[in-house]
Amino acid sequence: MSPEIYGFLGFAALFLLLAFGTPVAIALLVVGFFGTVVLSGFTAAAFSLSGQVFATVTVYELTIIPLFILMGNLASSAGLSRDLFDAAHKIIGHLKGGLAAATIMGCAGFAALSGSSIASAITMGKVAYPEMRRFNYGARLATGSIAAGGTLGILIPPSTGFVIYAVLTEESIGRLFMAGVLPGILLTTMFLLAIALITLFWPEEGPRGPVFSLQEKLGSLLRATGIGAIILITIGGIYTGFFTPVEAAGVGAFFAFLMLVLRRKCTLSTLYDVSAETLKTTGMAFFILVGANVFSPFVALSHLPATIADGMTGLELGTYGTLGLILLGYVILGMFIEGLSLLVITLPIVFPLVVGMGFDPIWLGVVMVVVLEMGLISPPVGVNVFIVKSVVPDVRIETIFAGIMPFWLAMIATLALIVAFPEIALLIPNAMFN
Repeated sequence: MSPEIYGFLGFAALFLLLAFGTPVAIALLVVGFFGTVVLSGFTAAAFSLSGQVFATVTVYELTIIPLFILMGNLASSAGLSRDLFDAAHKIIGHLKGGLAAATIMGCAGFAALSGSSIASAITMGKVAYPEMRRFNYGARLATGSIAAGGTLGILIPPSTGFVIYAVLTEESIGRLFMAGVLPGILLTTMFLLAIALITLFWPEEGPRGPVFSLQEKLGSLLRATGIGAIILITIGGIYTGFFTPVEAAGVGAFFAFLMLVLRRKCTLSTLYDVSAETLKTTGMAFFILVGANVFSPFVALSHLPATIADGMTGLELGTYGTLGLILLGYVILGMFIEGLSLLVITLPIVFPLVVGMGFDPIWLGVVMVVVLEMGLISPPVGVNVFIVKSVVPDVRIETIFAGIMPFWLAMIATLALIVAFPEIALLIPNAMFN
C-alpha cells in the first residue's frame, strides 16, 4: 500500500481509539509510533518516541504553560475572580441582562489570568450563577452566558491554545498573544450585544438588578484592582517588550501568590490544592504535546498534507472557498472532539495547506482558536456545556444548549469579521514586532 493509504488508515485508527474513550495523548502516541514503524521502521519510530519526549519537556518556551496555570489557580484561590464579577455586578447589574453581561466581563478578565476555558467556566459558574438565579434570571441566559464566556479563556491572552499552536508551528508566542487581544475584545463585545438583543426581545430572561451607590461601586472597583494590576503587569509587560511571555508568566504567578498572602488565604491546604491542580493540568498538556510530536512525523511520512492539498486544489474552490471548507470541517469535528485535542490532531495537515495558500500563520492561529471556541459550546459534545452542567446540576442539558445558541451565532459573526478584515488580528503584533 502507498504511504497515503497508511496515513488515512492511521487517522481512522486514531478516531476509532478516541471513540472508545482512549485519552488523546495515548491515542496519538500509539498511532504515531506504529505508523512510523510501518513507514520507516522500528528504529526510526523508537528514536522519534524517545527523542520527542525529551525534546518536548525541555523546550524553554513551554515553561509558560505551568506558570500561567499556576497564576490562574492562585488568583482563583485568592478570590480575584469574584472581585471582578462583583465590580461588574455593582456597576452594570441594574441594567437589563446586567448580571449576564457582568458574567461575560468577569470571564474575559479571568481569561487574562488563567488562559483556560474550563477554569473560566467553572470559576464564574460558581460565582455568577447563584447571583443570577437570586434575581430570577432565565436558566437559558444564565447558563448560556457562563458557558460562552468561559470560551474566552483560549482566545484572550495568555492562552494555552496559542501556546500549543506556537510550539507545533514554531511561531512566536508573543505575536500570537498580541494577535488575540483585539479579537478577544471583539468577541466579548459581540457576546454583550447578544445579551442586549436577548433581553430586548425576552426581558424576562434578564431582569434588572439592584442599584448600588457610588460608594459601593468605587469600593468594588478598588477591590478589583488586584486582578487589574496583574493583567496590566503581564500583558502590558509583553506588549512593551519589558518581559518575554515566559518572564511575564513568572511575574504574574508571583503577584498572584502575593495577593493570596496579603488576603490571608495562604494556607497549607490551599497551597496543596493549587499545586496539585497545576501539576495535573500541566502534566496533561505536556502529555498531549508529546503525543502530537510523535504523531506529526508519521503524518509527514505519509505525505497526507501534500495529497490533501492537491485534492483541495482540484476542487477549484479558490483560496477563501477552501478556507471555508476547512473551517466548516473544524466546526463539525469540534462537536465531537475537545478543542485543543482537535488542534493537535489536525494541525500537521491544515497548517501547511492554509499557509501554502498565502494566509498569514499568526492570523490563522487566531481563526483556528475562534473555531475551536465554537466547538467548546457546540452540541452534542460541547465541553463547556457539560462543565456548566456539573456546576448547575438542576438545569437540563437541553436548556444550556438552547442558551448558548445566540452566543454561538455571535462567534460566527466574529469569525466572519476576522476573516474579512485580517487587520483585526494582525494590527497589534505587526505594530509591535515590525
